[in-house]
Amino acid sequence: MTSTKNYDVKDLNLAESGRRRIAWASREMPVICLLREKFAKEKPLAGVRIAACLHITTETANLALTLQAGGAETILCASNPLSTQDDAAAALVEYGIPTNAIKGEDSKTYYQHISTALDNKPQITCDDGADLVSTLHTKREDLISGVIGGTEETTTGVIRLRSMEKSGALRYPIIAVNDAQTKYLFDNRYGTGQSTIDGITRATNILWAGKNVVICGYGWCGHGIAMRAKGQGAHVIITEVEPVRALEAVLDGYQVMPLMDAARIGDIFITISGDKNVIDRAHLEVMKDGALLANSGHFNVEINIPALESLSRSRREVRPFVEEFDLADGRTIYLLGEGRLINLAAAEGHPASVMDMSFANQALCMEYLAKNQGKLKTQVYSVPQEIDKQVARLKLDAMGISIDTLTPEQEKYLTSWQEGT
Repeated sequence: MTSTKNYDVKDLNLAESGRRRIAWASREMPVICLLREKFAKEKPLAGVRIAACLHITTETANLALTLQAGGAETILCASNPLSTQDDAAAALVEYGIPTNAIKGEDSKTYYQHISTALDNKPQITCDDGADLVSTLHTKREDLISGVIGGTEETTTGVIRLRSMEKSGALRYPIIAVNDAQTKYLFDNRYGTGQSTIDGITRATNILWAGKNVVICGYGWCGHGIAMRAKGQGAHVIITEVEPVRALEAVLDGYQVMPLMDAARIGDIFITISGDKNVIDRAHLEVMKDGALLANSGHFNVEINIPALESLSRSRREVRPFVEEFDLADGRTIYLLGEGRLINLAAAEGHPASVMDMSFANQALCMEYLAKNQGKLKTQVYSVPQEIDKQVARLKLDAMGISIDTLTPEQEKYLTSWQEGT
């Protein structure tokens, strides 16, 4: 382990591998590469200190390099103990971007890394799950006066931030990048869908065809997982608490039922709700022998792991990221990836192509915060529509796809009310 004051990675000797994989990811990230060229010329973030708490992957590395090109002084830490790609972390240090992330780090190290990132006295925070922001607001309040604003990458983090805003705890403006259409319609749906199936498959080598796959939550991430599981030949069952989402799942062709009923027939369970103890003791008590439990929500609280432990007489790792729980009644239940994000714990996370749009939103929103310093109220903002559309246009251009434009007559018609039947 290599450790100094401002970075902490597993092994700097992994840097060469990381550089190769970062370059490979950039092939699928044309928008972030275009922005890097623009930022290198214009330096919109010159001298701005950024602390970013993100999954340390090759895609994140391409965002960090873009911020660096724009003149930012960026320091990184992991937003999940199992999501770090150690070679990417090492390469980032070699690129001159202090990084604090080690795959498998314990909770103490995880929060020490967040503290190290905050030691950079950030003017902009970039978060994935809001652990950086919550730590700043509770343990490092002395730094808040120097913060211009922040960005948030994921649904769970936005939920936490809106709660902070509602309670009056939030003390600087934050842009909810997750709420951009070019983020949630693609990253959440196609990225989470593909990478979750990938992570479970790598961990278990199961055949999906014919399996009863229970997906707990039918937000955009749940949409994507259900679509990909169905494409693999699985029988998909959706559990929900929101009536509109449940109705949508029915009309999308999936079975919908209470989780207590699904628990008795499911082969694979995937939580993606963002809530706590979604799979609880009562569900565990009726599951089939050999049931597989996986989580793709941000935190490892969606499966009641303490309840699973209390029902078990022994446990052991049978494959990397697969833990077997031998229950007192003779059944066996398997927990994947310690109940953490299975797509990053056992695989590589989202494909670079969708992260291209998400991280383009991040970069442009940080530029927006820097340009509008002192002009924004303390609240959670949506991504400005012009940024969302700019990212979509750049992505289409990179794909070689042209679209139509409105004629002056059509624009006038859409903004008027006089002309009818």
